[in-house]
Amino acid sequence: MAEEKVNVKASRMQKGRKSINYLQKLKDEGTPIVQMCPGPRDQYFTMAAEMAGCDICRLTVPGDGMDPQRQIEMAPWWLGVVRRAAKFIHINFFMQTPTYASKEAALANGALYMSCGADSLLPMGINNETLKYMADNYLVVMGHIGALSGWQTGRQGGYKRLGQTAESAMEVFKMGYEYQENGMMAMTIELTPIEVTNAIAKKLRVPVISIAAGGAADGCEMVDFDTFNMMPSPASHAKAYAEFFPWAVQAYSGWANDVRTGVYPEDKHGYHMDEKELDKFITALDNF
Repeated sequence: MAEEKVNVKASRMQKGRKSINYLQKLKDEGTPIVQMCPGPRDQYFTMAAEMAGCDICRLTVPGDGMDPQRQIEMAPWWLGVVRRAAKFIHINFFMQTPTYASKEAALANGALYMSCGADSLLPMGINNETLKYMADNYLVVMGHIGALSGWQTGRQGGYKRLGQTAESAMEVFKMGYEYQENGMMAMTIELTPIEVTNAIAKKLRVPVISIAAGGAADGCEMVDFDTFNMMPSPASHAKAYAEFFPWAVQAYSGWANDVRTGVYPEDKHGYHMDEKELDKFITALDNF
């Protein structure tokens, strides 16, 4: 009996994926990097962004932040869901703070997330010792400087603009420089002045992508809430490129109206039972 040939793929890395090396090449050649963040939107927003040629998805797990443990439990599954929908876009995965409470936890959780489809990891406000430990063990970290998100904002007096003085701007730069020297391979910069944003991006070797920071840096990020005008009032940095709610409401309203007026479903939207079987069924039903 001939031996059956088994095709074993040695690597799960999808050919054509936008790796960290791809992003570094874009910086080196001066090509702006495009980063989106679906927030708690679904995998189809990420799929559409990939089809449009966006480079990076900053991915979070669905939820409002009130149950972080549940989000941690969901993370491997959610990464797989989004990766199957969008095979090539670079996924920068946001790590819940408890997942890098120690350097050992950071390594274990980061390795799991990258195995599930992340291309890089985003531990917000990570310390240099833990970052270096992750990098020394070959995890790819694409972090964040400037205004930090979540509870980390407390130390800077809330979610506000930074780098408005020379001293403050140097603090942002030094954080980015130390991150770079301890193994961070790219980062976003948030809520810094245009001049500071661009100067830091030029000074650092690694890609620096601005969000709510003006300036071109090496690229820009915008959250889908802003891209699709889904916020009660637009942020100063936002520019809406589509109106999600009018489009969605129009589709739902059209369908609901068709259902209520009998236009949908039509005969073509279903199929019919064989007449003989139908007669037997009706007879059985009547005699029940």
